[in-house]
Amino acid sequence: MTPSGGSGSRDFKDRISPRAVEELGSALNEAWSGFPQAEFIDRAQDGLTGLELKARVGQVSDALREAMPRDFERAAEVVRAAVALPAFDGWIVYPVDDWVARAGIEDPDTALPLLGELTSLWSAEFAIRPFIEAHPERTFEEFDLWIESRDEHRRRLVSEGSRPRLPWGRQLQAFIADPRPTIALLDRLVDDPSAYVRRSVANHLNDISKDHPDLALETAEGWLAAAEATERRPAPSGPGDDGETETGPDPARRKWVVSHGLRSMVKDGDPEALRLLGFDPDARLSLTAFSVAPQRIEIGEAVTIEFALTAEQPTPAMVDYRVHHAGATTVRKPKVFKLKRTVLEPGVATEFRREHSIREVSVRRIHPGPHLIEVQVNGKVLA
Repeated sequence: MTPSGGSGSRDFKDRISPRAVEELGSALNEAWSGFPQAEFIDRAQDGLTGLELKARVGQVSDALREAMPRDFERAAEVVRAAVALPAFDGWIVYPVDDWVARAGIEDPDTALPLLGELTSLWSAEFAIRPFIEAHPERTFEEFDLWIESRDEHRRRLVSEGSRPRLPWGRQLQAFIADPRPTIALLDRLVDDPSAYVRRSVANHLNDISKDHPDLALETAEGWLAAAEATERRPAPSGPGDDGETETGPDPARRKWVVSHGLRSMVKDGDPEALRLLGFDPDARLSLTAFSVAPQRIEIGEAVTIEFALTAEQPTPAMVDYRVHHAGATTVRKPKVFKLKRTVLEPGVATEFRREHSIREVSVRRIHPGPHLIEVQVNGKVLA
């Protein structure tokens, strides 16, 4: 579990609360009778509620550094003992990850396996990044082990922790400049049996596409081609054998990873990304009966978008709409909203309808003023 996997705009900072500090202190005291529980709680709780999430994590991590044994190997033994306790789980592990990244940065041989144990309780995707920067070869040795692990959380940590532009995390400038080392990891994880891991692979590919679109396309195309080539392969004949057997990667799974991984390029109308996914940017389509109503609303209210599409021949269509929100001084660049993937039949007007709220969210402020709505099909604005 990570903050980015939460729901809505709930204040995640309140999960690192004075009560959570007490729970963490209690668990560590149970793991090690010498843990200075009262002193730790006093340091960690001092002014905690006035801080934002990352500052709260940092303060609890600092308190841990004062309370834990100075010898990191001994301190790691305490944490391993705590891992076995049912109460040591979820958000209270987040500051422990951060403490490992700080206190153990000069001891990767101890710290990295410890993060592997902690990541199933709270993803160590943030804590692993300093080790990638400070000890890249040693960290990649650990990645090799985690990729073969039965624990999906460790396998996901390889992909998620090495994402060049992980939300909430420090950017990995080396991989922004050259993502090929991480593509080698993704090649080994793209067929992971866990959807949790495959989604991370897709998100990682989407990160790469923002800086190296051609390389992202090349990688995606290679994944799909390999799946198609090995979907069915002749097998040795024998009594009762039908001469074919299912082998190789699952094409449907790989297509989902590619589709999700190229989503930013698709939203931007990149023609090569669309073609790779089976959508023709040059398809001859017509849009009719386009309307947005009402024409004037209050912030927080909704408009209804309606239109119809026709095609000259059966045409796969990725149908989206774009909203240019009013900015402080001018209309902003568009935000693309997904509507529907469908096949348009010739001579048939396929109707679409969507209610869209013009409201503020945590990442977008709404300004009064003109808003522009567009229909985008297969990457092209039709109206």
